[in-house]
Amino acid sequence: MNSIDRLSTLLADLYASAQKTDIANEHIKSHRLIENNNLFSTGLFICQSDRFLPYIEEVQNRLTKLSRLLSTDKTELSILLLQQIEQQIPAISTALNANITMHKAAKLSFNAFKKVKIKKAKAKQQLSNKKFAQNIMLSSNQLYQKLSEHYEFERRLMDMVAERELQRMKSSANASQKISVEVLALHQRLGRCRRAISTIERDIEQIEKTR
Repeated sequence: MNSIDRLSTLLADLYASAQKTDIANEHIKSHRLIENNNLFSTGLFICQSDRFLPYIEEVQNRLTKLSRLLSTDKTELSILLLQQIEQQIPAISTALNANITMHKAAKLSFNAFKKVKIKKAKAKQQLSNKKFAQNIMLSSNQLYQKLSEHYEFERRLMDMVAERELQRMKSSANASQKISVEVLALHQRLGRCRRAISTIERDIEQIEKTR
């Protein structure tokens, strides 16, 4: 099997996988958090999309062009184009394999944002329906405000983790190692934030018992 046939076979397999993945992503609610982000850097692909198929089609067009160049003995251009294709195909394969992980991170962020909205609505409803003593009312309002701020902080940290993970997929080995350290630090901050949220929720629960 020559290089053109080998690459064509790889692209056919990737096309089928990309088509299924794009369809599946359309039905994932958390995808809306990343749907405006390009999957790859502009240095690697000309097209810009959050879907996989446009990138497959770009490589297919390049492969067709490569086939024509080989038939005209334009060796230098053929080598350059082949190198580009052999960089693009593994990048697509890696991104497809990381699709589930990427959406898990986005789902965490999506759920955190949803949780904040529910907590705010619940807090507002409770405060409108219940009449606390002046000191308890003040303390409760402050705690709910603090809880809302921490949930928002948690959501931003999750967004940052998801963003860094996307950057790491597009980065070189050296840059990827540096981003991994940043991701670890973000997770540590996220852990501290969640411990603070648990403490505030316990404080709110104690106040609720005094009503």
